Amino acid sequence: MQAALLAAVGARLGAALGRRMVLENAQAVGGGCIHSAYRVGDGTHSWFVKVNDAASADVFAAEADGLDALARSPLRVPRAICSGTAEGHSFLALEWLALAPGAPRDFARLGEGLARMHALAGRQYGWHRDNYIGATPQANPTGASWLHFFGEARLVPQLARAQGKPALYDSGQTLLQALPRLLGGHAPLPALLHGDLWGGNAAFTLEGAPVIFDPAAYYGDRETDLAMTELFGGFAPDFYAAYRAHAPLDAGYRVRKTLYQLYHVLNHANLFGGSYAAQASGMIDLLLAEI
Repeated sequence: MQAALLAAVGARLGAALGRRMVLENAQAVGGGCIHSAYRVGDGTHSWFVKVNDAASADVFAAEADGLDALARSPLRVPRAICSGTAEGHSFLALEWLALAPGAPRDFARLGEGLARMHALAGRQYGWHRDNYIGATPQANPTGASWLHFFGEARLVPQLARAQGKPALYDSGQTLLQALPRLLGGHAPLPALLHGDLWGGNAAFTLEGAPVIFDPAAYYGDRETDLAMTELFGGFAPDFYAAYRAHAPLDAGYRVRKTLYQLYHVLNHANLFGGSYAAQASGMIDLLLAEI
């Protein structure tokens, strides 16, 4: 991190924490494929800072908003301390948490905590602001129909971005027409959601407490979070056993899981290309075969 940017981050951190601060070091750490990430310190304390170009300022503001919302859940989230722009960059400063892989009992705590978080309900589906799923803008209009929300705010924008892949786009339009038959009569509680809960966005403190981060929060069907956990490798079996013990799933989840995973696979197809488009097409075929 450049010295001028480090100084600016230190000034903003100091203002947020109410004390003068001079950051002495910035060590690059893993932070995903979108942002650069650093462990910064003043010789006494450390913070986790994400950095990108100035155009990403709203991405960080949305992430801080989601973390603030999830902080009222039973699960631990890193506290968002400040965000801003400086020296042609945007940044988000979070508390530093030492994280580790979890034991089976820790995954059980994560499953139970997620079930309890999903019990925190909103009045409508959606969110008070738009945010992002990875680097992709994610619209969150509020409304009373889950069928309408998932179709119009989730599938339609992703399929619009897939128009350069005609076979995928065309089968997606057929799926949209069939959506009432796939989701008809399904009116889930508008649960507080993480929104992007895969293995890379959950970990554990050294004491085994579950931590979730990098949210794309909104109110929606709790099954969307569960479906995402199963998409890229899945979590330990103890997680699913504990979740189902506190919040059982009905038989319809089998089909809805594929539908909800499709949103994320479409997003990956639009962001990264490769085999994701073929994977999305195969998922659409499976869903249409259920009708």
